[in-house]
Amino acid sequence: MRTILATFALLPLAAPAAAHHGWSSYDEAKPLTVKGRLEQVSWGNPHGTAKIRRGNQTWDVVLAPVQRMQARGLALEEINKGQPVTLVGYARRDGTAEMRIERITVGSETVELR
Repeated sequence: MRTILATFALLPLAAPAAAHHGWSSYDEAKPLTVKGRLEQVSWGNPHGTAKIRRGNQTWDVVLAPVQRMQARGLALEEINKGQPVTLVGYARRDGTAEMRIERITVGSETVELR
């Protein structure tokens, strides 16, 4: 009985963990490069996020964890709203306007995020 209760108690934690680590939903066979100005930036955990205009759509951008970005030399002050950037990453397989970023170029500096 304890095992059943423990299983049901931990079950709600499984879905967010699976969703968070669902990198297979991005098409790594088709790298995508997007140049533009950031429309929004959020510096938080578990990953930083941003929005960028691509054609007539606004795309959601999944960055790396904040600590990793900072350790690799990317500071929040460098990626503000309106900042021109080049993003290289992978779009979602399902056609959703979202991409997971592998690297970001700000000015002449390129930072590897993964």
